[in-house]
Amino acid sequence: MRRVGLLALMLLAGCASTPQVPSPTTAAAETSYVVQTGDTLYSIAFRRGLDYREVARWNGIGSDYRIYIGQTLTLKPPAGALPPVPTPVTPPATTEPPPSAPPHWSWPTDGPVIGTVTQPTGGTGLRLGGAGSAEVRAAAAGRVVYVGSEVRAAAAGRVVYVGSGLRAYGLLVIVKHDESWLTAYGYNHDVVVHEGDTVHEGQILAHMGEGPGAVPMLYFEIRRQGKPVDPLKYLPKR
Repeated sequence: MRRVGLLALMLLAGCASTPQVPSPTTAAAETSYVVQTGDTLYSIAFRRGLDYREVARWNGIGSDYRIYIGQTLTLKPPAGALPPVPTPVTPPATTEPPPSAPPHWSWPTDGPVIGTVTQPTGGTGLRLGGAGSAEVRAAAAGRVVYVGSEVRAAAAGRVVYVGSGLRAYGLLVIVKHDESWLTAYGYNHDVVVHEGDTVHEGQILAHMGEGPGAVPMLYFEIRRQGKPVDPLKYLPKR
């Protein structure tokens, strides 16, 4: 009888726990970072809600965005940096490309929105279910799952990260669409593309895995200049 009561308390504690939610987390407060195995400039900037181009500029990294294990990266503008003294000469047009228009977006999976995650920076991430995810949620105790639903590129671009180094996102894929726009696809069961691959809109990137509560889902973000935005403002209406 005592064992039954203890088990009930354990189950209640598990139900009350808060699932881990992808976010920039307290890592955003770091001012430097030592590159680890599996890191890329994109993944480091992504985790902290930074624009990878800014991180590259602060650290004198070239346009190949190559970093090295053991390298210490500065995660804020250099201290004491001052704007140039103005001169009477008319300055040339800025070399910094202006924010580009959004790509043509499509839904990364056919399943419904089963939840949203508000990021500290104000953007939103979507939790998307697989085919029949409503039935999955109702029958989760019976392990009726739809792991394996296709995860597709929401727009054409290049794969810049594949890995599990950002723990809250599980097995993650990041696609760079242009100099302003990235998308992220988390909680994957497996990935069928590699870093450096060029992908077209609708191409299969991965297959859906399980998110918090062992519920089959895809975690999806659209980021503009490193900051999450609300995907529902960009994805086509269903």
